[in-house]
This record gives sequence, C-alpha cells and structure tokens, in this order.
Amino acid sequence: MCGRRLLYADELNQDTRYEVGMYGGKFMPMHKGHLHCLEVASRLCERVYLLLFVGGYMEKCIRELDDRDILSEESRWKVVRDVAGRFDNVTPKCIDVSDCVTPDGAEDWYAETPLVLDACGHIDAVFSSEPELYDLYFKSEYPDADHIIVDAERAGVPISAT
Repeated sequence: MCGRRLLYADELNQDTRYEVGMYGGKFMPMHKGHLHCLEVASRLCERVYLLLFVGGYMEKCIRELDDRDILSEESRWKVVRDVAGRFDNVTPKCIDVSDCVTPDGAEDWYAETPLVLDACGHIDAVFSSEPELYDLYFKSEYPDADHIIVDAERAGVPISAT
C-alpha cells in the first residue's frame, strides 16, 4: 500500500499493512504519546525505523534550560534502543542533524531528509500526531509515503506524539 495520502490511524482497517514505516523525534524525554504512536506504527508496518534526531537547534535550546541527564543524547539513545527492543519489527537509528541548520541557526528539516533516507531507504508510511505541522514537509520529502496521523485529538493519550 502506497500513495501519499494523509490518513488517520483510527480510520484504517485492521488489514492495512505497510512495508516500511518511519517515526522520529528528539524524545526529550520519551513519553506515553511517543509510545502510543510507535505501537500503532508497529501494528501497521512490517518494519518501523524509530529515529532519534540529535544535535539539532531545539535540542540545544532545551538543554540550555534543563540539563537533566534524562535529556542527554546518551540517555535518550539508551531509551530509544530499549523501547525498540520491545518490538520485533522496530529498528532504532540515531541521526546527527547538527550540520542541518538554516542561516539563522534553526533546524532545516529539508537538509535532514537525505540523512533519513540513508538510514531507512524506501519509506511507505510516516507517523505523527500533527496533521497541519508536518504534512507539507512529508508530502514534499516523502512523496511515496502515506502520512499516518495517530491520536490527533489526544483521545487515547493526552499528549502529542510529536
């Protein structure tokens, strides 16, 4: 199944299955919203890449305000690996985006795309809980993938997955 559509996970039938899914974030820290989204991705995909993005502008800003170890790159990578290990079909990857910045120092998602594609190869589905925030980017950069929205209304878990 492929096509570049914006779909809501709770509207997909239980027979829907993608070959390769991708779910990524900073996971500062990983929480129930992230876990819920990963569980849905795992159910809908043969294989899921769980991507931890490190070295980005927002991460640095957050770390300047809060230097707890739980937010360190090492701690987050350990959590991502541990969480991925709970699933038979989830592969964790760590992607350093420190060289992907705009002239004003902000994160450049478009510069990050080749890093994601190098890590994952072909992607059939990308997962988030924010239809408006990510859809234009996903449509541009992952044109063969459906954008699957998980719990946009926060009905299952009262926190965003992205």
